[in-house]
Amino acid sequence: MTITQLKYVLAVAEHQNFTKAAEKTFVTQPTLSMQIQKLEEELDILIFDRSKKPIELTAVGKKIVNQAKNIVNESERMQDVVDQEKGFIGGDFKLGIIPTVMPTLLPMFLKTFTARYPKVHLKIEELSTEEIIHKLEEGHLDAAIAATPLQHETIKERVLYYEPFVGYIPESHRLSQKKQIETSDLDIDDILLLEDGHCFRDGVINLCRASKMAKNDSFQLESGSFETLIKLSHEGLGMTLLPYLHTLDISEKQQKNLRYFQEPPPAREVSIIYPKSELKLHIVDAMYQLIAGVVRGAIRFQDVKIISPI
Repeated sequence: MTITQLKYVLAVAEHQNFTKAAEKTFVTQPTLSMQIQKLEEELDILIFDRSKKPIELTAVGKKIVNQAKNIVNESERMQDVVDQEKGFIGGDFKLGIIPTVMPTLLPMFLKTFTARYPKVHLKIEELSTEEIIHKLEEGHLDAAIAATPLQHETIKERVLYYEPFVGYIPESHRLSQKKQIETSDLDIDDILLLEDGHCFRDGVINLCRASKMAKNDSFQLESGSFETLIKLSHEGLGMTLLPYLHTLDISEKQQKNLRYFQEPPPAREVSIIYPKSELKLHIVDAMYQLIAGVVRGAIRFQDVKIISPI
């Protein structure tokens, strides 16, 4: 039994196809199939039911896969131990970031991080929270940046910063004359939302539930971007809420439409999250220190009220 064989098993279990698994592990399909067959012969069991389309794990195969994940993780941890002992911060690092954080946060830290740690080869993906959790569990991400708390049993969370909600209110809106807004001013029928699947949308809905939430079936407008929501608000279709860091990039003219909440403002918690196996923790630590330092200096609020994304 070899670590390579176990990695092949995990690839087939994930893709349910020998050809796709071979492509992902950069070997030929006959080589991958032969190595898995050798492992099955050594253990005297069948890991996969090849008669099913797509291929399925046998009952004992499911147990083998669970154990294989542990063994592969522990084998990779050995390199982590060596790297940390040498003080080496480098190697491949796969990072996921949710869409409502990525456009504003990435420019704040990426250039500095790559200059400070040139031997770290970053692969960054924009993913939903659901996709991030799945990829962390499957070992396809080393860490991610997402709105928390998620309270997921296999994932650790380290808070990077607290980001206040900010109202974007055009001149024609009923709240435009207010210098500051309150949670009690909000009406869900009056707020333009991101599309379903964005955790920032869920946070806004949870915030509105804390005040009042009516139901208006006359129309429903949702968008995948804050820029579109801002444009729609100028068409007289409502107000919207923006994350604080996003407001730093809008035009001077648009900034006149910003309305901050009375303190403590509602806010979302943004964390770096990673598997409890703590693989590549030295890189996670380096990224945490850099991002937390940069962003906390940009957000001026000291006391906030956390709104859960779930």
